[in-house]
Amino acid sequence: MKLIDDLRNLDRNNVGGWPKSVKGFFIALVIVVILFLGWYFYISGEQDTLATAQQQEVTLKTDFEAKQAKVVNLDALKAQLAQMNEMLSQMLRELPGKTEMPALLTNISQTAQAAGIETDLFKPQPEIPKEFYAIQPIALKMQGTYHQFGTFISGVASLPRVVILTMHDVSLSAAKPAGGRDAPPPGGQLMLEGTVQTYRYLGDEEAKGKEPAKQGGK
Repeated sequence: MKLIDDLRNLDRNNVGGWPKSVKGFFIALVIVVILFLGWYFYISGEQDTLATAQQQEVTLKTDFEAKQAKVVNLDALKAQLAQMNEMLSQMLRELPGKTEMPALLTNISQTAQAAGIETDLFKPQPEIPKEFYAIQPIALKMQGTYHQFGTFISGVASLPRVVILTMHDVSLSAAKPAGGRDAPPPGGQLMLEGTVQTYRYLGDEEAKGKEPAKQGGK
Protein backbone atom coordinates (compact mmCIF):
# COMPACT_ATOMS: atom_id res chain seq x y z
CA MET A 1 0.00 0.00 0.00
CA LYS A 2 2.90 2.35 0.79
CA LEU A 3 4.27 1.85 -2.74
CA ILE A 4 0.91 2.76 -4.23
CA ASP A 5 0.73 5.89 -2.11
CA ASP A 6 4.27 6.83 -3.13
CA LEU A 7 3.38 6.37 -6.81
CA ARG A 8 0.38 8.64 -6.42
CA ASN A 9 2.43 11.37 -4.75
CA LEU A 10 5.37 11.32 -7.18
CA ASP A 11 6.91 14.60 -8.24
CA ARG A 12 7.76 14.14 -11.90
CA ASN A 13 10.03 17.16 -11.83
CA ASN A 14 12.14 15.74 -9.01
CA VAL A 15 13.11 12.22 -10.00
CA GLY A 16 16.09 12.26 -7.67
CA GLY A 17 13.80 12.80 -4.73
CA TRP A 18 11.65 9.74 -5.38
CA PRO A 19 11.51 7.14 -2.61
CA LYS A 20 13.83 4.12 -2.96
CA SER A 21 10.84 1.79 -3.26
CA VAL A 22 9.57 3.71 -6.29
CA LYS A 23 13.01 3.84 -7.86
CA GLY A 24 13.39 0.10 -7.31
CA PHE A 25 9.98 -0.53 -8.86
CA PHE A 26 10.80 1.43 -12.02
CA ILE A 27 14.25 -0.17 -12.30
CA ALA A 28 12.64 -3.62 -12.07
CA LEU A 29 10.01 -2.59 -14.63
CA VAL A 30 12.71 -1.39 -17.06
CA ILE A 31 14.61 -4.66 -16.62
CA VAL A 32 11.46 -6.66 -17.32
CA VAL A 33 10.74 -4.62 -20.46
CA ILE A 34 14.34 -5.09 -21.66
CA LEU A 35 14.18 -8.84 -21.03
CA PHE A 36 10.84 -9.11 -22.83
CA LEU A 37 12.07 -7.17 -25.85
CA GLY A 38 15.25 -9.25 -25.94
CA TRP A 39 13.24 -12.46 -25.84
CA TYR A 40 10.81 -11.22 -28.48
CA PHE A 41 13.40 -10.01 -30.99
CA TYR A 42 16.16 -12.56 -30.40
CA ILE A 43 15.11 -15.67 -28.52
CA SER A 44 11.79 -16.01 -30.38
CA GLY A 45 13.61 -15.93 -33.72
CA GLU A 46 16.13 -18.46 -32.47
CA GLN A 47 13.28 -20.74 -31.43
CA ASP A 48 11.91 -20.64 -34.98
CA THR A 49 15.39 -21.48 -36.28
CA LEU A 50 15.62 -24.32 -33.78
CA ALA A 51 12.23 -25.72 -34.83
CA THR A 52 13.30 -25.60 -38.51
CA ALA A 53 16.57 -27.34 -37.67
CA GLN A 54 14.73 -30.03 -35.73
CA GLN A 55 12.44 -30.66 -38.70
CA GLN A 56 15.46 -30.88 -41.00
CA GLU A 57 17.04 -33.32 -38.58
CA VAL A 58 14.01 -35.61 -38.81
CA THR A 59 14.09 -35.43 -42.63
CA LEU A 60 17.84 -36.13 -42.75
CA LYS A 61 17.44 -39.10 -40.41
CA THR A 62 14.72 -40.54 -42.62
CA ASP A 63 16.87 -40.07 -45.76
CA PHE A 64 19.85 -41.60 -44.00
CA GLU A 65 17.88 -44.65 -42.90
CA ALA A 66 16.53 -45.15 -46.45
CA LYS A 67 20.00 -44.82 -48.01
CA GLN A 68 21.50 -47.06 -45.35
CA ALA A 69 18.94 -49.76 -46.19
CA LYS A 70 19.91 -49.46 -49.88
CA VAL A 71 23.60 -49.71 -49.04
CA VAL A 72 22.99 -52.84 -46.96
CA ASN A 73 21.22 -54.48 -49.93
CA LEU A 74 23.55 -53.02 -52.59
CA ASP A 75 25.53 -56.21 -53.19
CA ALA A 76 22.36 -58.29 -53.47
CA LEU A 77 20.83 -55.75 -55.88
CA LYS A 78 23.98 -55.73 -58.02
CA ALA A 79 23.96 -59.52 -58.18
CA GLN A 80 20.27 -59.51 -59.10
CA LEU A 81 20.86 -56.89 -61.82
CA ALA A 82 23.75 -58.89 -63.27
CA GLN A 83 21.56 -62.00 -63.31
CA MET A 84 18.74 -60.13 -65.07
CA ASN A 85 21.17 -58.75 -67.67
CA GLU A 86 22.50 -62.23 -68.31
CA MET A 87 18.97 -63.61 -68.73
CA LEU A 88 18.10 -60.76 -71.12
CA SER A 89 21.24 -61.40 -73.14
CA GLN A 90 20.42 -65.10 -73.42
CA MET A 91 16.84 -64.37 -74.49
CA LEU A 92 18.03 -61.91 -77.14
CA ARG A 93 20.49 -64.44 -78.53
CA GLU A 94 17.64 -66.89 -78.98
CA LEU A 95 16.18 -64.52 -81.56
CA PRO A 96 17.30 -65.03 -85.16
CA GLY A 97 20.38 -63.18 -86.40
CA LYS A 98 20.87 -61.16 -89.55
CA THR A 99 22.02 -64.12 -91.67
CA GLU A 100 19.13 -66.27 -90.46
CA MET A 101 16.33 -63.83 -91.30
CA PRO A 102 15.90 -64.70 -95.02
CA ALA A 103 15.57 -68.42 -94.24
CA LEU A 104 13.27 -67.63 -91.33
CA LEU A 105 10.91 -65.58 -93.51
CA THR A 106 10.85 -68.43 -96.02
CA ASN A 107 10.04 -70.89 -93.20
CA ILE A 108 7.15 -68.70 -92.02
CA SER A 109 5.71 -68.55 -95.54
CA GLN A 110 6.13 -72.30 -96.02
CA THR A 111 4.51 -72.95 -92.62
CA ALA A 112 1.43 -71.03 -93.80
CA GLN A 113 1.30 -73.08 -97.01
CA ALA A 114 1.73 -76.32 -95.07
CA ALA A 115 -1.24 -75.35 -92.87
CA GLY A 116 -3.40 -75.02 -96.00
CA ILE A 117 -3.59 -71.22 -95.86
CA GLU A 118 -3.88 -69.41 -99.16
CA THR A 119 -1.31 -66.58 -99.19
CA ASP A 120 -2.27 -63.67 -101.42
CA LEU A 121 0.46 -61.37 -100.06
CA PHE A 122 3.59 -61.99 -97.99
CA LYS A 123 5.95 -59.03 -98.45
CA PRO A 124 8.75 -58.18 -95.96
CA GLN A 125 9.18 -54.44 -95.45
CA PRO A 126 12.42 -52.52 -94.66
CA GLU A 127 13.83 -53.23 -91.21
CA ILE A 128 13.44 -50.77 -88.35
CA PRO A 129 16.62 -50.87 -86.20
CA LYS A 130 16.34 -50.27 -82.47
CA GLU A 131 18.94 -50.16 -79.69
CA PHE A 132 19.75 -53.88 -79.55
CA TYR A 133 17.22 -55.46 -81.89
CA ALA A 134 15.60 -54.84 -85.27
CA ILE A 135 11.93 -54.95 -86.26
CA GLN A 136 11.01 -56.73 -89.49
CA PRO A 137 7.51 -55.70 -90.64
CA ILE A 138 5.70 -58.07 -93.01
CA ALA A 139 2.68 -57.01 -95.06
CA LEU A 140 0.44 -60.00 -95.58
CA LYS A 141 -2.94 -61.10 -96.78
CA MET A 142 -3.97 -64.66 -96.01
CA GLN A 143 -7.14 -66.70 -96.33
CA GLY A 144 -7.99 -69.82 -94.39
CA THR A 145 -10.10 -71.39 -91.69
CA TYR A 146 -9.81 -70.79 -87.97
CA HIS A 147 -8.27 -74.25 -87.57
CA GLN A 148 -5.71 -73.55 -90.32
CA PHE A 149 -4.66 -70.29 -88.72
CA GLY A 150 -4.25 -72.11 -85.41
CA THR A 151 -2.06 -74.71 -87.12
CA PHE A 152 -0.01 -71.92 -88.70
CA ILE A 153 0.62 -70.19 -85.36
CA SER A 154 1.54 -73.51 -83.77
CA GLY A 155 3.94 -74.26 -86.62
CA VAL A 156 5.64 -70.87 -86.29
CA ALA A 157 6.08 -71.42 -82.55
CA SER A 158 7.83 -74.75 -83.19
CA LEU A 159 10.46 -73.31 -85.55
CA PRO A 160 14.08 -73.84 -84.42
CA ARG A 161 14.61 -70.15 -83.65
CA VAL A 162 12.40 -68.13 -81.33
CA VAL A 163 9.96 -66.26 -83.56
CA ILE A 164 7.86 -63.43 -82.12
CA LEU A 165 4.97 -62.24 -84.26
CA THR A 166 3.03 -59.18 -83.17
CA MET A 167 -0.04 -57.88 -84.94
CA HIS A 168 -0.25 -54.26 -86.11
CA ASP A 169 -3.23 -52.89 -88.04
CA VAL A 170 -4.39 -56.45 -88.71
CA SER A 171 -8.03 -57.24 -89.51
CA LEU A 172 -9.63 -60.67 -89.45
CA SER A 173 -12.94 -60.98 -91.27
CA ALA A 174 -15.04 -63.47 -93.18
CA ALA A 175 -13.66 -64.06 -96.67
CA LYS A 176 -15.73 -62.71 -99.58
CA PRO A 177 -16.98 -65.17 -102.19
CA ALA A 178 -14.55 -65.57 -105.07
CA GLY A 179 -17.27 -66.09 -107.70
CA GLY A 180 -19.11 -62.80 -107.28
CA ARG A 181 -22.12 -61.74 -105.23
CA ASP A 182 -24.28 -64.69 -106.27
CA ALA A 183 -21.62 -67.30 -105.42
CA PRO A 184 -22.05 -69.12 -102.09
CA PRO A 185 -19.69 -67.94 -99.34
CA PRO A 186 -16.86 -70.36 -98.51
CA GLY A 187 -17.54 -72.30 -95.34
CA GLY A 188 -15.65 -70.94 -92.36
CA GLN A 189 -13.14 -69.02 -94.48
CA LEU A 190 -11.45 -66.03 -92.82
CA MET A 191 -9.37 -63.27 -94.35
CA LEU A 192 -6.32 -62.03 -92.38
CA GLU A 193 -4.96 -58.78 -93.76
CA GLY A 194 -2.53 -56.20 -92.40
CA THR A 195 1.03 -56.04 -91.06
CA VAL A 196 2.78 -58.31 -88.59
CA GLN A 197 6.17 -57.70 -87.06
CA THR A 198 8.91 -60.15 -86.22
CA TYR A 199 12.19 -59.35 -84.50
CA ARG A 200 15.85 -60.23 -84.82
CA TYR A 201 18.85 -59.75 -82.59
CA LEU A 202 21.43 -57.12 -83.52
CA GLY A 203 24.93 -58.52 -83.29
CA ASP A 204 27.62 -56.76 -81.30
CA GLU A 205 29.13 -55.22 -84.42
CA GLU A 206 25.75 -53.90 -85.61
CA ALA A 207 24.96 -52.49 -82.16
CA LYS A 208 28.35 -50.77 -81.98
CA GLY A 209 27.85 -49.36 -85.46
CA LYS A 210 24.59 -47.73 -84.32
CA GLU A 211 26.14 -45.91 -81.35
CA PRO A 212 28.26 -43.34 -83.28
CA ALA A 213 25.32 -42.56 -85.56
CA LYS A 214 23.07 -42.00 -82.56
CA GLN A 215 25.64 -39.74 -80.86
CA GLY A 216 26.20 -37.80 -84.09
CA GLY A 217 22.45 -37.32 -84.45
CA LYS A 218 22.29 -35.87 -80.97
